[in-house]
Amino acid sequence: MRRVAVIGVGNSKFGNRQDVNVAELVFESVKPAMEDAGVSPKDIEYVALGSAGAGAWYEEPLPAVLAAEYCGLTGAGVVRCEAACATSSAAVSIIYSAIASGQIDIGIAIGVEKMREVDTPTAVEFIGRAGCYLWEFHNFGLTFPAYYALHASAHMAKYGTTEEDLALVAVKNHKYGALNPVAHFQKEITVDEALSSYPIAWPLKLYDCCPISDGSAAVILASEEKVKELKIDTPVWIKGIGFSSDTVNLSKRDSYVGLKATVLASKRAYKMAGIGPEDVEVATVHDCFTIAEIMAYEDLGFCKKGEGPKLLREGQTEIGGKIPVNIDGGLKAKGHPIGATGCSMIYELTKQLREEAEKRERQVPLKNYIALAHNIGGTGHYCYVTILGR
Repeated sequence: MRRVAVIGVGNSKFGNRQDVNVAELVFESVKPAMEDAGVSPKDIEYVALGSAGAGAWYEEPLPAVLAAEYCGLTGAGVVRCEAACATSSAAVSIIYSAIASGQIDIGIAIGVEKMREVDTPTAVEFIGRAGCYLWEFHNFGLTFPAYYALHASAHMAKYGTTEEDLALVAVKNHKYGALNPVAHFQKEITVDEALSSYPIAWPLKLYDCCPISDGSAAVILASEEKVKELKIDTPVWIKGIGFSSDTVNLSKRDSYVGLKATVLASKRAYKMAGIGPEDVEVATVHDCFTIAEIMAYEDLGFCKKGEGPKLLREGQTEIGGKIPVNIDGGLKAKGHPIGATGCSMIYELTKQLREEAEKRERQVPLKNYIALAHNIGGTGHYCYVTILGR
């Protein structure tokens, strides 16, 4: 297996992007990624585009072909992939594997979603169908806020987690989102504001939930030989990729205080990278709801089970703490255009590892230059963990 590096990244502005169509939105991340890598479209051999809602939230059923043409990538191999909210992490894995195996030398993973083409109830329904449709959505009406409310109430019952703990996640991530120029929400909030926001699915309130967003992100990967040929100054190497899954029907699971898929995927990624969770210096984790971030701390091994709230209360997941998490605002404030999230996480971590955060207040001080991206699809139905290093 050959070594593979990230050599270029790009990220569109996240938010309500009614000003562009899907091809134009993709171009907003692909163009800067190309410029960052110092390559042109003719250099790209393979395109993996992740979009979970093509033909549902927006009108294009074949966005990979459309995006490739608009970005000048026609002639490269093209594939569209789907892994729910972990879709573009899967796209990165596809390009990684093609390069590591020697099939290609350079490729691009793209994530895109336009979720604001439909109204909120329709978007919530489509997302709700991403679980076990016939049993959970059709029979019981579960949507994703309700799924994660089950996790939150279970964690509260077993470990004494409070609504204030959930609010602290939102406050932290809005603080960093306010410093991130591509974030959907760019304003800070207080604990009182989070706690007084209206209920969505108890104990989750409005500020416990990520927004419905449009956006795109792109990651260009290359072999070690190509890195040398292009004379890339600061390649960011993919040290490990782990992936796993869990039952589609939540009633078949053993526990609701964590996600088994995260535990398994992270163990595989750590083993491949030859590191442990204690070596990670900065992380982006899947905080579609505030409880998801707390469970991620524990499932990824950043702390023991049940100690996620303590880590948060002590400020250990902020810059200057033990393990800064979601210093881009996370899904909670940066936004969650489902197909774009995985690539956007790697965009952020690449910038961090190169020490290129747009604002000094968002740059994590690094010693060993190890970062981790944790991307969940559904309610732990899919999981990808990607470890990066310089």
